[in-house]
Amino acid sequence: MKRSMSNPFSQVTPEIIELAALAEQNGIIDPALYDQYDVKRGLRDLSGKGVLTGLTEISEIISYEVVAGQERPCPGKLYYRGIDIEEIVDGLREEDHFGFEEVTYLLLFGNLPTVQELGRFNGILTNYRSLPTNFVRDIILKAPSHDMMNTLARSVLTMYAYDEYADDTSLPNVLRQSLQLLALFPLLAVYGYQAYCHYHEKESLFIHTPRPELSTAENVLHLLRADSRYTPLEAKILDMALILHAEHGGGNNSAFTVHVVTSAGTDTYSAITAALGALKGPKHGGANIKVVQMFEDMKASIEDWTHEDQVAAYLERVLKKEAFDRTGLIYGMGHAVYSLSDPRANILKRFVESLAREKGRLEEFKLYNLVEQLAPEVIAQRFRIYKGVSANIDFYSGFVYNMLDLPLRLYTPLFAIARMAGWSAHRMEELINAGKIIRPAYKSIAPIRHYVPLAKR
Repeated sequence: MKRSMSNPFSQVTPEIIELAALAEQNGIIDPALYDQYDVKRGLRDLSGKGVLTGLTEISEIISYEVVAGQERPCPGKLYYRGIDIEEIVDGLREEDHFGFEEVTYLLLFGNLPTVQELGRFNGILTNYRSLPTNFVRDIILKAPSHDMMNTLARSVLTMYAYDEYADDTSLPNVLRQSLQLLALFPLLAVYGYQAYCHYHEKESLFIHTPRPELSTAENVLHLLRADSRYTPLEAKILDMALILHAEHGGGNNSAFTVHVVTSAGTDTYSAITAALGALKGPKHGGANIKVVQMFEDMKASIEDWTHEDQVAAYLERVLKKEAFDRTGLIYGMGHAVYSLSDPRANILKRFVESLAREKGRLEEFKLYNLVEQLAPEVIAQRFRIYKGVSANIDFYSGFVYNMLDLPLRLYTPLFAIARMAGWSAHRMEELINAGKIIRPAYKSIAPIRHYVPLAKR
C-alpha cells in the first residue's frame, strides 16, 4: 500500500496493517455456510431475483414472464407509477419538450401533471433554486474535495443547520425539504466541481446563477460551462438521461437505503446523505465511470477497433483479470435484475448515435456496439450464466456524458441529481405507510466462549 508521507492524517501505519490482517484472519466466513443456512447474499437468489422486503407503487421492473407456470426471461420493462418508461420517452419526443420535471411530478404524486400543475410545480422548483446567503463561500468553496459525491453529501448534511424545522418528519415538511434538495442538487454538484477545479487544478473560478426559464438539464449545462452555451440536442439528451436515472424500484441499493434509514425516524438530510453514500459505490452509481475508463484502456490496447477478434481478445483478458483494473469485470454488462435487456440502455442507445454523429465520434459508437454484441458471448464461454447478460444503462450513459464534455467527476453526481426524484418518492412512501423499523436478521455462527482474564491470555 503505497501512500504519500506528506499527510500523516491519511497514513496507514505498519501497526494498522498488522491489525487489519488480524481482523481479516478472524473475519472470514466459510462460503459453504451461506448455502447451508440458505442465506440470500445481496438479498438475491442465484437468478438475481430479489428477496421481497416491501411493497411500492412508485416503479416496477419486469425481467421475466410466467408461461405455463414457469418463469422465463423476457425483454426488460420499467414502469414509473404504472406507465411504461418507453411510452413516456416516446410521448416526450413527440411533444418535443423537456420531461425530467414532469417525470419527477409523476413519481412524487402518482399522476402525470396537467399544464397548470406542471407550471406550478416548475415555479416551486425555480423558487427553491437558490442557496442560503454565503453558503457557496462558507461551505462549498472551503475545503473542496476531489470527490464530488463527498462534496455533495457534505453540503446536504450542512443544510440541516440552515433548516429551522430540520427534524420535522411530517409529510408537508418532508415534501418541502425534498423539493428544495431536488432544486438545489445541480447547484451543489456543479459549484462543488468548480471549487475543485479552482483550488486543485488552478483553473479560473466562475459561479453562474441558475436561470429560471431553463429546465434542470439546461441549467446543469448553463452552470457548468464557462460560456453557458449548449446545443438543443445536448440538452435534450441530458434531460433524457436524467429521466432514465430518476427511479429504479425500491430494491436498488440507494433507494433501499432511503427506506431503511427513513424507517428509523431520522431527518431528510440524513436519509438523503445515506443514499448518496450508497450511490457513490462503483457497483452502483459509479459504474459508468468505470465503463468510460475501460473503453479508454481498450482503445489504447488494441490496434483495430473494428476487428472482432482483437476486441474479443481484450474482453477475455479483462475476464481473466489480465487487463484494465484486473477485477475480472466487463463494466456496463449485466444487471442484478434484467437478463435479456435493460430498457433504459435500449432507450438511451437510440439517442447515442445522433449525438455521436453531431460530435464526430461515430467510430467510437461502433466500438460500443461491437462490445455490446461480443461481451455476452465471451462471458458465457467462461462462466456459468444463471440468467442472460446484456448491456445496462451504465454502458451508454458514460459515453453520452463523455460526448457532452461533462467531467468524469460529475458522472455520479448527475446520477444523484436524477435519482433525488426517486429517493424523495420512496422516503415519502415509507413515511406514509409508517411501519416497523427495517431490521433484517443475521445469524451468528461464532462459537460461544468464556472470558479469559487479561493476565492469562
